[in-house]
Amino acid sequence: MVAAGLFAYTVNASKALSYLSSDPKACINCHVMNTQYATWQHSSHFDAATCVDCHLPRGNVVDKYIAKAKDGWNHSVAFTLQSFDHAIKISDDGARRVQENCVSCHASLTSNLVENADKYHRFDDPSVKEGRRCWDCHKGVPHGKVRGITTTPNNLGVKEVL
Repeated sequence: MVAAGLFAYTVNASKALSYLSSDPKACINCHVMNTQYATWQHSSHFDAATCVDCHLPRGNVVDKYIAKAKDGWNHSVAFTLQSFDHAIKISDDGARRVQENCVSCHASLTSNLVENADKYHRFDDPSVKEGRRCWDCHKGVPHGKVRGITTTPNNLGVKEVL
């Protein structure tokens, strides 16, 4: 009985059920993500894509929730133990997912870029291990150029953009 009560308390206190949704506000349950949320609110992607649209696999619900569970575990450990960098960096797996989603959402653009790679975007550049990622050039999309939790002005007290 005590274990069930402790479990229920932990689920409630951590807002665990909110992570099953696609609501971007779930991503700021931990204040650590306020910068990313605040910069996304003022980006070109605000009306077009949420955190889930960019950071989780699309199409396959099972893959989406497996990625959510893995990311959730990693985030909860890092935030609980305070073992994260102030300049939060995306994992290799997360970067792969974001890249796939960029290419998928912007398919008409990326197909043109690949066709004209010899003139403009060098996706096959041998100096880049796995080809260029979209944010190699588009650094400010959608989180701005600053990544530290202390470097985005007015990032405390996230405000609703109406």
